[in-house]
Amino acid sequence: MGGLLILALMAASTPPPRTRTVHFSYKAVIGELPAGTRQVDIWIPVPRSSAFQQISDLTVVSPYPYQFDTAQYGNRVMHLHLQKPPEKEFSVAMQFTATRKEHIQPQQPTGNAGAKRPIDPYMKRWLQPDRLVPIDGSIKRWARAVVDSAGAKTDLQRARAIYNHVIATVKYDKTGTGWGRGDIYYACDTRRGNCTDFHAIFIGYCRALGIPARFAIGFSLPTDRPAGQVSGYHCWAEFYSKDLGWVPIDASEAAKNPARRAYFFGAHDENRIEFSLGRDLLLYPGQAQPLNYFIYPLVVADGQPLTPVVPAITYRNAGP
Repeated sequence: MGGLLILALMAASTPPPRTRTVHFSYKAVIGELPAGTRQVDIWIPVPRSSAFQQISDLTVVSPYPYQFDTAQYGNRVMHLHLQKPPEKEFSVAMQFTATRKEHIQPQQPTGNAGAKRPIDPYMKRWLQPDRLVPIDGSIKRWARAVVDSAGAKTDLQRARAIYNHVIATVKYDKTGTGWGRGDIYYACDTRRGNCTDFHAIFIGYCRALGIPARFAIGFSLPTDRPAGQVSGYHCWAEFYSKDLGWVPIDASEAAKNPARRAYFFGAHDENRIEFSLGRDLLLYPGQAQPLNYFIYPLVVADGQPLTPVVPAITYRNAGP
């Protein structure tokens, strides 16, 4: 009875999650295609609504027909297929309104937390390796050393120990080459990189110890201005606890903002928009190699992937 009372008091004292609504624009300019191209396919990631993100008023400006498809892990995709495409460049733009809700996962389980929890149909996948995140003997050994040195016994304690280890030993550094691929061996060797590299270690170590963990990618929304451009993607992770469900973490944001280190173990703020889930994605039959992650348009001309297209991203806060 006393435990239930404490939980009720904790819930009553917890402020409601913060939200942020923005008008968002994603514009991809498809450059000149190789001379003689017979057909071209373009796949563009499209954000979807979820428990913490509502997408509305989506419009597309395109000189050519398109369709929306559902890809792996429920990801939403816009697909254009052009026969005898023009050689001159053209653009495809997508605008929408997004309301993002802060995701805070309490660290104390409630008595009926598991009863209404939706089942993730891809749970087995979140225990398996990625092409650049193997969970072989070395990774398992390193992961085990981290949690053993921390005296971690439960999955929640193990995940926290891995999170603390990554933040303490990896530097957010985008100089030089090799970073940004989410290659766990690169990240473990150099101890530097961007969000993909931070979360490669976190996800790989979790999976190596039997803790489901998943990767998501999208864009961070600047907090210092109400409108402007967004430079580059951002990615984050979640791990699964049998007592708590999916627990959000953002190791790279914690590394850049030490004062928020505790916050980002168990929380994703409202200043982000998710575009796709998972890695090693297959978007079409006969795809020679899976996509490492899906945040920029994939352009395939006569069966050959072209240089990635980096879109122009802008946002504007909704309201006055």
